[in-house]
Amino acid sequence: MKLVIASHNQHKVVEIKNLLKNFGLEVTSLADYPEIGDIEETGTTFEANARLKAEPMAAHFGTIVLADDSGLVVDALDGAPGVYSARYAGESHDDHANNLKLLDALKDVHGNDRSAHFVSCLVLAYPGVESLVVQGQAQGQILEDYVADPEAFGYDPIFYVPEEGATFAQLPIERKNQISHRAHAFQNLVKVLPAWLEEVKKYENACS
Repeated sequence: MKLVIASHNQHKVVEIKNLLKNFGLEVTSLADYPEIGDIEETGTTFEANARLKAEPMAAHFGTIVLADDSGLVVDALDGAPGVYSARYAGESHDDHANNLKLLDALKDVHGNDRSAHFVSCLVLAYPGVESLVVQGQAQGQILEDYVADPEAFGYDPIFYVPEEGATFAQLPIERKNQISHRAHAFQNLVKVLPAWLEEVKKYENACS
């Protein structure tokens, strides 16, 4: 069975492929279709943005499409950067600039008041079938100092997980894939995926 990841972000694609490797799926991503540009994320919630990416692409490809919309929610900033996480410091999607802006916004906030959590909303779409929606979260804190890591992306270098004694950027990918917001979302997905795939098969049979 074919599945397309509705993302050009290579870091995200690699992470999702790792999480899907035991499902026996033929997985590609929008990175394999350069003629398709970035999908504008105009939604005001993670689910709305994930639907905007998954559902039109499912209609385009005629196959299952998985979209993830994720972001960082900081309690002291009333939930910011939230759905604007990737473009917090501007439309250039500059991870380093986003981190620096966040650290500056929290410069007068200390200790436990720097609590935050990542959110991942997954939407699986297939033409003619109601989309499957699940979410996952990962709790942590925002560091007061930037931890540089050339392999890290997003807010991983400053998102600290006390139980691990490390930032997301410092964790081995195998461990991050066990505890991340996206990992929790996939754990929730696994619980409901078989029933949803049955609906896809029923629809395909009815149309054949």
